[in-house]
Amino acid sequence: MKEQNFYISFDLQMFAKEGPGGEKTEDATTKKLDDTRKEGQVAKSKEINTAASLLAVFACMKIFMGFMGDRFLAAFDKYYTLIPRFVEEGVYIASVHDIAKSVIFDLIIITLPFFAIGFLVVFLSNRFQFKWMVTAKPLQPKLSKINPISGLKRMFSMETMAEMVRSIVKIVMIAYISYSVIVAHMNDIYNYYDMAVQEVVLNMYRVVLELGMKISIFFFILGIADLLFQRWKFKQDNKMTKQEVKDEYKNSEGDPKVKAQQKQRMHQASQRRMMAAVPEADVIITNPTHFAVALQYVSGSGRAPIVVAKGADFLANRIKELAKENKVEIVENKPLARMLYYNVELGSEIPAELYQAVAEVLAYVYQLQNKVG
Repeated sequence: MKEQNFYISFDLQMFAKEGPGGEKTEDATTKKLDDTRKEGQVAKSKEINTAASLLAVFACMKIFMGFMGDRFLAAFDKYYTLIPRFVEEGVYIASVHDIAKSVIFDLIIITLPFFAIGFLVVFLSNRFQFKWMVTAKPLQPKLSKINPISGLKRMFSMETMAEMVRSIVKIVMIAYISYSVIVAHMNDIYNYYDMAVQEVVLNMYRVVLELGMKISIFFFILGIADLLFQRWKFKQDNKMTKQEVKDEYKNSEGDPKVKAQQKQRMHQASQRRMMAAVPEADVIITNPTHFAVALQYVSGSGRAPIVVAKGADFLANRIKELAKENKVEIVENKPLARMLYYNVELGSEIPAELYQAVAEVLAYVYQLQNKVG
């Protein structure tokens, strides 16, 4: 019986976690992080903001409670004494308007410490977590936010599950802290019926303040842990593949191949200009096989001789061939050729220490050509 072979084809790309670009192993570049921040995506913890807000509220209660209590009692006394006048004289729109303005002013004065310190603390807590940047992109409408499929994915994502677990932990811990504080003050609570009203209020204020401070500390601890996790997650989520890094470099710096081609074309153009200057040279100083340097001297210009062309090996041979075609003198001087090649840039004057050696060469050339040097 003939054996039959069955083959099942698989697309191995199905098993790639990060798509066709490869695995995301590279840390995000500065440009990628800047673009992400412009989109309003930063590593931050809501728990730190919550802790800062709670701490600001209870700190204000502790610091400004006396001031607020005095202002509240003064306002209550002021408006309470107006009741007999209203009974006797009646209520007029003008008087109600004045009283309303006065009430609003008193409320602003009483609550101003809460709002001012609360705003400052929340601002500083955000500034502590990430660099400040004003952007309106998070407010722009996105179709993905109203897409029901995307909504379902977010509902059952690991991030949502982690948030649910974190919420359960917060509820349990807040309940435990509240229970422990109340139990610690249970004896005082049982004796409230024997205390004066002011003493009861003061005792309740102390209990609430202790409870608030402990809950704030708990949120701070949770917030620091959450911030470290968010920063790690932000770093992992923004990792890039090697191909993405290459593409970003191409987009920002230009394609390396294109830049190399441009550099090569510029080099070739420079060589063509250099070779075009060889026929105008006064002398070619050679090694004789490895180096060739073309010098041009304009008498009466007040300038030293200039290197108008230079080259090594193949390019040196091309300079010498072109010099022969245009009847430019070629002089062999190994030390001088090497010094000119390595120490004088193209288009530059020769240095002062070479004046004597070059002058002797030019004098020799002019003598050969029956010129007066």
